[in-house]
Amino acid sequence: MANVHFVGSVALDSPEDVFAAIGQQCGPYLKRVPDGEPGGRRLWISWQIPLLRANPSLAPVGEAQVPLKLAPGVEAKDVHFGELGYAREARPSYEDFLAARKAGQIPSDVRFQVCLPTPWAVIMPFCQQPDAQQIYPVYEQAMLREVERIARAIPHQDLAIQWDVCLEMVAWDGRRASTPAFPGMEEVFAANFARLANAVPPDVELGFHLCYGDLDGKHFLDPADATKMVELANLIVRSVAPRSVTWMHMPVPIHRDDDAFFEPLENLKLGPNTELYLGLVHAQDGVEGTTRRIVAARRHAPEFGIASECGISRGRGPELAVEFIKTYAGAAAALQAMD
Repeated sequence: MANVHFVGSVALDSPEDVFAAIGQQCGPYLKRVPDGEPGGRRLWISWQIPLLRANPSLAPVGEAQVPLKLAPGVEAKDVHFGELGYAREARPSYEDFLAARKAGQIPSDVRFQVCLPTPWAVIMPFCQQPDAQQIYPVYEQAMLREVERIARAIPHQDLAIQWDVCLEMVAWDGRRASTPAFPGMEEVFAANFARLANAVPPDVELGFHLCYGDLDGKHFLDPADATKMVELANLIVRSVAPRSVTWMHMPVPIHRDDDAFFEPLENLKLGPNTELYLGLVHAQDGVEGTTRRIVAARRHAPEFGIASECGISRGRGPELAVEFIKTYAGAAAALQAMD
């Protein structure tokens, strides 16, 4: 499978630029394409901070923008969120996607990919406990309404939705002190994933991006190996069944081309129709380094496509984004030649 997957953000100026660049370089290997998350979305969940601050039911804990808490006299039943902005961003980007497809820049069978953070990733770092536990269900419902709006606005045969799983991944890993594991975590995450998956209509493609963060282009911490990612991927697949998962994405650090990293992939239990994408594309060492990681992964993984570790926007400029896209194309050609 010489397919490529773009995780979300791309450090180009506009969706038009993203569709043109990715389509030109990677068209033959492309199954779906995001809009590159320009503007405020370039910083992933940070663009939700002003929305949270504007909610009259919430108040800052101190002088900083976050964390927030329930405002004085406010109970959980009083909290409400309107539009979060994701559907409003997706609609015009889809029009740009249609224009690019009509112009022949994108193959006709490629889908438009909308990437959404899990509600856990927004509320848990930006709201103070224990209030976060009360705010979370309300925000989650607002996010599920965003999915509903997106699915109403975009024809299902053109649509793919990806949930970005970061804070859950880091907590599951358990090595970051500020994002610790907690009692009952498996049950909580399983229920959350089931609700998120079930909100996506069955004829819309559904994917999950497992993430170790991308602060200034670097992980919060690197995965020790693929073990924890395999565990969480298996949990997701079990939790959302019988809903099928179209793809699962896992990052691979640039320095890992050893068997020890990839060997746990032998325990991966994805469905027969679920695509696996390994985030082993790195522009820093180009096609040569990426191919080296591909060769190592093929000794232990089922059939897979390739991706970058995370989005290729935060902490990066347009020149590096173009190098990433070119590396994607060269590495996909190399992977195809191996089969």
